[in-house]
Amino acid sequence: MLTRSIICALSLATSTAFIVPNTSTFIKRPSTHLLSKGDDVTQQHAFASGSFVEFEEKGRTHIGTIESVAHKSNGGTRYTILDSLGTKYDVPDKSVQYHMSAPNSPGQAAKLYDEFVKAQEIPLQSIQSKIDVTPELLEMAWEEAVDESEEDIVTAASFIELVHAHAASTMEKYYAWKLLQSDMAHIFFKEIKHAGRVIEFKAKSRKAVDAAKDVFCRNAEHADDEICFV
Repeated sequence: MLTRSIICALSLATSTAFIVPNTSTFIKRPSTHLLSKGDDVTQQHAFASGSFVEFEEKGRTHIGTIESVAHKSNGGTRYTILDSLGTKYDVPDKSVQYHMSAPNSPGQAAKLYDEFVKAQEIPLQSIQSKIDVTPELLEMAWEEAVDESEEDIVTAASFIELVHAHAASTMEKYYAWKLLQSDMAHIFFKEIKHAGRVIEFKAKSRKAVDAAKDVFCRNAEHADDEICFV
């Protein structure tokens, strides 16, 4: 188990602030998955038109902008989504994997969308660099989640706050969301889905982490990974 003194020393050495946020930041659930009652059926809450989304269509992942929203009689929601090439897709709500609200400024919105598109296929090492999270800091975040959060739950936003002691930017949340779904992060965290989307991550028990790390590092593909020497 990593001690507090080691955490503080590493934080200073890497110019990152690693503090424990308020416990409530671990278990905040986004309102996009709440359900509201309609007249006869339960109507699913929908993402707004103009939002940016990562979505799946026929086994492929795309980035696009929600052009229109259709509420179905059975309570479901479908979106018409326009990608960067001008291709339109008609997809159900369950196909949307990640959502970002677009800034009001057209210039800022265009910049964010461009960053979102470029980030979709970014490799793990680049993600770590973008949000300044080393394998050792990832393990420390798990340690703090296990020790400090009653439900052992983190979100992409609370993960950034936990590691760097500041509120996460829109892109930092997306990078953290991708990092926490990597094979390396799966050593420490289990994905939790709401309405078919991964939005939370549950810290595994110490016994489960020891076993998962052993299996991960025995794999020849990961034998030289930094996490195997932490």
